[in-house]
Amino acid sequence: MLAKLVMVRQNNKANLTNKEKIMTQKHTLPELPYSLDALEPVISTEIMTLHYSKHHAAYVANLNKALELLADAEAKGDIAAQIALQKAIKFNGGGHVNHSIFWTNLAPVGKGGGGKPDGELAKIIDKEFGSFDKFVEKISAAAVGVQGSGWAWLGYNKANGRLEITTCDNQDPLAITGFIPLLGIDVWEHAYYLQYKNVRADYVKAIWGIVNWKNVAERFSKASH
Repeated sequence: MLAKLVMVRQNNKANLTNKEKIMTQKHTLPELPYSLDALEPVISTEIMTLHYSKHHAAYVANLNKALELLADAEAKGDIAAQIALQKAIKFNGGGHVNHSIFWTNLAPVGKGGGGKPDGELAKIIDKEFGSFDKFVEKISAAAVGVQGSGWAWLGYNKANGRLEITTCDNQDPLAITGFIPLLGIDVWEHAYYLQYKNVRADYVKAIWGIVNWKNVAERFSKASH
């Protein structure tokens, strides 16, 4: 009897339409590993509340909606609609992926945030960029130099085993470049404007005080092994 029930459930699962599968596997807003006020004074509670609860939540909701519409278009064989939806999926999917990494890349002062990396990550940063300070200088310049909205990233190039600094426009995810994301700096205005106004450089300088190097090191270890 039990075997029969299992078989029925498996058959029912296999018979789900794409839309039904999407409805049962919706993306959700990840839980923050700290409170909304924990990154003070580097990132204000007001910014965190809007950034996480409004902006990131909107990316999740819009991604789910776009994927639902995509499933409908696939069921209808509507190629034009499927193509038209790719932009929304890329933007909102990228926004969800990028922010999910960003929140874990940060930690409160005194609770894992700030300082410098150690171990293998510290050694490869010194090797690739000359020193930690030179690395910070280079990625900070990249972040400040992003035209409009986007991200600066430290990524791992698995093809050559090297660390790379690069930028992505809007919410384009780093993974589309072939690099594995390790550390991202969000330079959309919603990430800093209420606190730092138009001086992006001050925000980028301050954010090093809350970088969670343990998280970055874990990402590096997973990517490189």
